[in-house]
Amino acid sequence: MSATIIVVGSSNVDFIMKVPHLPQRGETVTDATFLQTFGGKGDNQAIAAARAGGDVHFVNCVGEDHYGAAIVENLKAASVHTEFMFTAAGVASGTALVMVGDRGDNYLSVAPGANYRLTRQHIDQVRTLIGDAAMIVLQCEVLTETLEYVLELAAQRQRPILLNLAPARKVSEAGLRNVAYLVVNESEAEFLCGFPVDSLPRAAQAAESLRTRGPRAVLITLGSQGVCVACGGPPTHAPAFSVAAVDATAAGDVFCGALAVALVENRRLEQAVRFASAAAAICVTRLGAQPSIPSRQEIERFLRETGDK
Repeated sequence: MSATIIVVGSSNVDFIMKVPHLPQRGETVTDATFLQTFGGKGDNQAIAAARAGGDVHFVNCVGEDHYGAAIVENLKAASVHTEFMFTAAGVASGTALVMVGDRGDNYLSVAPGANYRLTRQHIDQVRTLIGDAAMIVLQCEVLTETLEYVLELAAQRQRPILLNLAPARKVSEAGLRNVAYLVVNESEAEFLCGFPVDSLPRAAQAAESLRTRGPRAVLITLGSQGVCVACGGPPTHAPAFSVAAVDATAAGDVFCGALAVALVENRRLEQAVRFASAAAAICVTRLGAQPSIPSRQEIERFLRETGDK
């Protein structure tokens, strides 16, 4: 079996405004800094995994526009395999508008575009790739029926799935039972559990509740409070690294990409979470989704400098 990571998901062109503070309703905030980058949860996670040392294939659909071609070239430059990136005629590539405030908090609006043209028929063309993968990484910026189909195919071939339920979307109970690693933040955990996840005890309760629905491990990311992990025994808490946050836009995506790499390398879950947390910590100190994604060398140096091996 190969050590390949397959990421199935979205790609976007990001238009980012770094503002002195996030606007209130009806307010115009000037003196912004503009940045155009590439993003999308799938694209971000594919590049995060590749930079963290993974052998990554990305399955995606872009528009028949100049942004689509640029998205593909950007992935190639990051050493992501792109032979299963499809092109949809007559539709724009995915687009995101992002405002980032002075503390790293953000507002996002996304137009899915070609991301919603990735269908079961496309997935049928990558059956062999999925069947040979060491890990399949999924998010929720593609059609639900496409997501469920990948979950079904991966389960048939007994391939481990890392599902980042972002943005929060209803997934079938059968689909959840096929997931090995479920990664959600507080609001996504609340969406699934039906109660607020606003403290560490609540996060532990949510993680254990979600694990009983099928996933081998549930990881709830809590921003500056770290990660709550449920994996068979009592839920545990992995503290976050202390850094000065600039932009948290891609932190969750970087965590997932790096986590997939560490798991494929057969690290214990505790070690994999620490590796992924270090990658996310580096990410939030920089502006922009993909420009913020660290390399393997940066992650390892960060861990050495903070006393982790």
